[in-house]
Formats: sequence, C-alpha cells, structure tokens
Amino acid sequence: MIERSSEKITKQLIRSILEKEWRTNDPLPPERELATHYQVGRPTIREALQRLERDGWVTIRKGAPALVNDYWKRGNLMTIVNILQHHDDIPDEFIVYMLELRITLTPAYVRDALLHHRLQMISLFIPLQELPDDPKSYAEFDWKLQKNVAELSPNPVFLLILNSFENIYGKMAEKYFLEPSHRKASKKYYDQFLEATLKGDLHRAETLTKQMMVTSLELWKIKMNGGV
Repeated sequence: MIERSSEKITKQLIRSILEKEWRTNDPLPPERELATHYQVGRPTIREALQRLERDGWVTIRKGAPALVNDYWKRGNLMTIVNILQHHDDIPDEFIVYMLELRITLTPAYVRDALLHHRLQMISLFIPLQELPDDPKSYAEFDWKLQKNVAELSPNPVFLLILNSFENIYGKMAEKYFLEPSHRKASKKYYDQFLEATLKGDLHRAETLTKQMMVTSLELWKIKMNGGV
C-alpha cells in the first residue's frame, strides 16, 4: 500500500513531538512554514494536522497555529500505537502498562467467551500440544489465543481494542517470552486453563486467567529490576 504524503508528514510531526522538538502547549509552525519545510501543499499539511488532532496530539485553532497537547491526557488507543511505532525496541515500561491493562481486560472477555462458546474455546488450545519452546512461538500462540478468545465474546469492543495493538503486540510478547521462566509460567497456565474448561469449571478458568495476568506483571517487574 502506497503511503499518502499526509500520512508521512503526520508520522514526522509525531516524531518531532515525541523527541520534544515541540513540547506541551507549544504552537507548531504555521501551515505555510510547514508546507515549505515538507515541500507539499497546504491542503496536505492541513490533512496531517487533522489526523494529529483526531488522535489527541494537537488542537487546531482558527487563525492561529495548532497547539501541542499533553498526548497522555488527550490521546486515544492510536496514540499509544503511534508512540510504540516510534521505538525500534518496545520500552520496558510499556510492557508494564499492557500487562496492567490485561489484568482488567482479559478475564472479562475470557468469561464472556466461556459462557457462550466453551467448545470453540477448547479447540483454540490444539496447537499447544506441539508448541516449540521459543519466544516467537509463544508470542504468536498467545496473540492468536487472545484475539480468538476476544472474538468469541459477544462484546465486539474487546476485539477492537486488541486489533489496535496487532502490529506491536508481537514485539512486546517476544520480549516478555525471552525469559524461559515466563514461558514456563504461561505453559502451566494454558494447561490448567484447558483442564478447567474441559471439566466445565468456568469459574476456575476465569480465576486462573486473572491470577496469570497478575503473575505476568510480577514476573516482568522482577525481570526489569534485574531478577531472574
């Protein structure tokens, strides 16, 4: 897919904001200056600014240059994706943020999926029997599992949220699963979850999920602090 000029400029402006060339409440250069700098027409600049405003990066002002926002307070899910795409390596603290989010999010769509599609849930674990013990394999399995479970929930918002992170989830998961003890803990969870689901013990399956989400966060924090 060919990237539009406005998309390229949007990314470059986001990079400048993240690198603090412009800080919160700073005005961006006027449209005319931006058009000259990027060698495009003003309509292209205007379209890029509209994209930035949509995702909380700036506030467009009539008759004045756009103002840089505090994107942590004014942004949305796409803002997080934009931030992560700016990094070649996913920052450790972002993995903490995602693991904290999963503590609340994952048990909810697991519960919904189990209540409505228990047999289909069981089928998702078939690849587990031949899962290679390496970070990439675990990351791919975990992503497919999370996405497919969310899709089985009657609430479509869960899947929409996960889809927002599709391009970066793998990077975060591979970094997490580099640690053998993390893979071991997840494998134990997968086995116990499947056993509970086969027995029809949906409460235990949901409880195991919540416990595993908490454990994952604890393991990662230990790793960040230099532990094993």
